[in-house]
Amino acid sequence: MNEKIDQLSADNIRALAISMVEKANSGHPGGSMGGADFMHILYTEYLKYDPTDMNWIFRDRFFMDAGHLSALMYAQYHLLGNYEKSDLENFRQWGSVTPGHPEIDVKRGVENTSGPLGQGHAMGVGAAIAAKFLSARFENLFDHKIYGFITDGGVQEEISQGAGRIAGHLGLNNFIMFYDSNDVQLSSMTDEVTTENTAMKYESWGWKVITIDGHNHTHIRSALNAAHAELERPTLIIGRTIMGKGCVTADGTMYEGQCELHGKPIGATKANFEKTLLNLGANQEDSFAVYNDVAVHYKEILKNKTEEASNRKVQISAWKKQNPELATKMKHFFNGDLPTLDFAGITQKANAATRDASAAVLGYLAENVENMIVSSADLSNSDKTDGFLKKSSILQKNNFKGGFLQAGVAELTMAAIANGMALHGGVITVVATFFVFSDYMKPAIRLAAIQELPVKYVWTHDSFRVGEDGPTHQPIEQEAQIRLLEKIKNHSGAQSLLALRPADAVETSVAWQMALENKKTPTGLILSRQDIKDLPTNGKSRFEEASQAKKGGYLVKSNQNPDITLIANGSEVATLIEAANELEKDFKLNINVASIISEGLFRTQSLEYQESVIPKNSLVFGLTAGLPVNLENLAGSNGKVFGLDHFGYSAPASVLDQKFGFTSENARKEILKYLEENNYNLSK
Repeated sequence: MNEKIDQLSADNIRALAISMVEKANSGHPGGSMGGADFMHILYTEYLKYDPTDMNWIFRDRFFMDAGHLSALMYAQYHLLGNYEKSDLENFRQWGSVTPGHPEIDVKRGVENTSGPLGQGHAMGVGAAIAAKFLSARFENLFDHKIYGFITDGGVQEEISQGAGRIAGHLGLNNFIMFYDSNDVQLSSMTDEVTTENTAMKYESWGWKVITIDGHNHTHIRSALNAAHAELERPTLIIGRTIMGKGCVTADGTMYEGQCELHGKPIGATKANFEKTLLNLGANQEDSFAVYNDVAVHYKEILKNKTEEASNRKVQISAWKKQNPELATKMKHFFNGDLPTLDFAGITQKANAATRDASAAVLGYLAENVENMIVSSADLSNSDKTDGFLKKSSILQKNNFKGGFLQAGVAELTMAAIANGMALHGGVITVVATFFVFSDYMKPAIRLAAIQELPVKYVWTHDSFRVGEDGPTHQPIEQEAQIRLLEKIKNHSGAQSLLALRPADAVETSVAWQMALENKKTPTGLILSRQDIKDLPTNGKSRFEEASQAKKGGYLVKSNQNPDITLIANGSEVATLIEAANELEKDFKLNINVASIISEGLFRTQSLEYQESVIPKNSLVFGLTAGLPVNLENLAGSNGKVFGLDHFGYSAPASVLDQKFGFTSENARKEILKYLEENNYNLSK
């Protein structure tokens, strides 16, 4: 412990952070300066990882909530050798590995993509749950710590309510969060926004709370030691810090704690950039330089961390030799390997709602996939994730042997926690709620898509057929919103999300197989509340035919030379089948019917295959219980889509079907009208 070198190191971090922002003429310097002391002490003395093996599964993890403090992270990681000087000099520039808000880059120490405040620490809670879950299965081997870093904005975001409640309720003593409390927000002082007692709030949720001077290194160590010793609760360390710590004006007068230091380059404020560099001990001619004594100190730090990790690896290696079966299982968990699963053998009830079909699959998975965690927003008996729960048990404080997380009514928190579990690795995460409430989840769904996380979403009650609950609970525009993510490519160039709306019970089994086998992006299953008639088979097993859904779409009713092709997904497919049978009988038409479970996936198939399902320049009629735009691209410019252009109403589902025109009789009428509009001779 060397007070001089510790202070010098923190000041070096400050100098690097403000230099990045100054050169980019963009960023947030003040908070980065305030958090430098905690980051330095945490990373040099507490955080355990292997500098030679950044993906080591037993490493401590750091989750940044305040993504605007990216300069703080990059400066700290530069001292650790994770970023080059040129990376810092290209902060926020095209092609740089130092973007404005941190994007997941485990090789360089960035564990999560952060940006929207609140989600970062919720992901940290998810990682802590995953570690507890794995420890319960591997003899407490996953005893590492998850650290979070949050600011006033993250504490104020509503998601902090859910994350704080769940972490305290589950007694996540492996989660330690530093709250950089500096009384300053981007556009105002904090006392203009809130008068709450943050410490009391977290204590009421079951947290250990310690308040310290966030610039006093002895205080920081004392708080971290107490957090490590805590066996029953997560810990919140409230660090009282100063915005723009170390800033001075042109005449050398201290200029700290000011609102304008939050989101402007130092040179654009009343502080002076060059004089502040001088105050921090930096070289004004080379402000991106690492101080000589700091470089020597960090070289020793890296050596020690490598040795500590090596010693830990020896212990783990000995454990693996003594427990070969568990070691193999652990490897499979973190590789994302699935056991051999017989989706075709899952018994599905005839004409079942797809939410019930999903329950059957989940019950099977509960017995066959050991590393699955399922969660529901207080709806398990309605979204039918209780199919899993009935064959598992809930996660509880000091007991993580089960696999079901009771998240309570907190859709956004639940989804962000699932992201954190996926980021930690070793677990398969599933979260469920009503489809209309996917609106509450969108920010976390988007981050899952950006981070390429294989989270599975179960969205039930997929249409106006929710019925009596009325328009607030009847999804109309939600499918269109979710399918937009199917049209967006992630940074790997792939479809960023897979959305599946299966047409019957067996297709639901196939959809679940697709979801489990999709290990690179999130998957959403959009499921019905009401029963759906099973689709017909054409001589093969229904599962074999439904497996064609793996191409995103396929013909469930096929003729060699169709007069018209009908397209839909979900429950509307059965409606079209019924209408098609009636039309063929009455008008001697040849009608094809296609189930397009995922337009995004369908569009990745060969053009030849796409046109074998939906012939080019042909008559195409679509039926959707959502906005017509769901199918308009598939129907083409000559096609027609019957959908909804209004919110729902409160009434029984069967009444709404009649009122809105979603019966086979009305579908038949609309198809005939479309044929007549296209001068089709129905009397031939």
